[in-house]
Amino acid sequence: MEWKDYLLRRSAQLLLTVFFALIINFLIINLAPGDPAALMAGELATKEYIEAVRERWGLNKPIPERLVSYLLNVLQGNLGYSYTYLQSVSTLIAERIPVTLLLTLTSSIIAFFVGLLLAVKTSQKAFSKVDLFVSNMMLTIYSIPSFWLGLMLIGIFGVALRIFPTSGMVNVRSTGSGVFLILDIAYHSILPIVTLATIQVPIYYKIARNTIVEQSSEDYVSTFLMAGMSTSSIFKKYVLRNSLLPPVTVFALHLGYVLSGAALVEVVFGWPGMGRLLLSAVYSRDYPLIMGIYLVTSITVSLANFFVDILYTLLDPRVRYK
Repeated sequence: MEWKDYLLRRSAQLLLTVFFALIINFLIINLAPGDPAALMAGELATKEYIEAVRERWGLNKPIPERLVSYLLNVLQGNLGYSYTYLQSVSTLIAERIPVTLLLTLTSSIIAFFVGLLLAVKTSQKAFSKVDLFVSNMMLTIYSIPSFWLGLMLIGIFGVALRIFPTSGMVNVRSTGSGVFLILDIAYHSILPIVTLATIQVPIYYKIARNTIVEQSSEDYVSTFLMAGMSTSSIFKKYVLRNSLLPPVTVFALHLGYVLSGAALVEVVFGWPGMGRLLLSAVYSRDYPLIMGIYLVTSITVSLANFFVDILYTLLDPRVRYK
């Protein structure tokens, strides 16, 4: 059947994309300036010791040999061993994924619905004072750096008002477990989630608002009005549904990056997620860990694009498998 051929073709494209991304990531990281062996050995290390460290981690081998070895290991599910943490890269990433998803996935869902709701409310009175006010406010929020917003929220709600904790994922003095631990994590995640959601709302708002305004001026709307349909019925059944494609696309593509986390926000709030882990790996030139995180990111981005294509055919009957 047609859809089966389409799925097979897109699946093959997905695998090729991940494969080439894997090779490109390896080459870029391993050809970058800097010597991780020298960093691991320390400033006072002798040349002999640095060379021994380089040999211990296989950094003295030619790039092509290391690439082949890395690809074979990845096919076996082995992402290598972290130079810095002295642990399996797979284990490190697996530990951080739920922590990062709690922030990024939750904030993305909140931002999507808040942005869409604002767009629906303001676009029905396009170019009114309320619409212009909200649009300008969204533009202002969009221009705010995430780390600055996080620091301001910490200063106001964490330091001045002392309502929320300023850093960490749990209270280090607490010995609670079960429901109490879940509530503690949720309590600590409020400020970072609000920060991430706030800076994403303008993106969904602007895309949804412009699309709704554009769809509202299409000929089919005038035709339905002349046929006697109410404005609210036309909006709910046709305009809103046709306007969902662009924001849904952006949402799905953003989901492709949720595992890489929001590094700056995680650093500001001391959140032990993937973004913070990636920054730590970059600073220490931890090649296996960097490549492992980039591989996971490449897979999630490719999967996001794949599901966007499938979702398009469900939301818009005019889209066909090609």
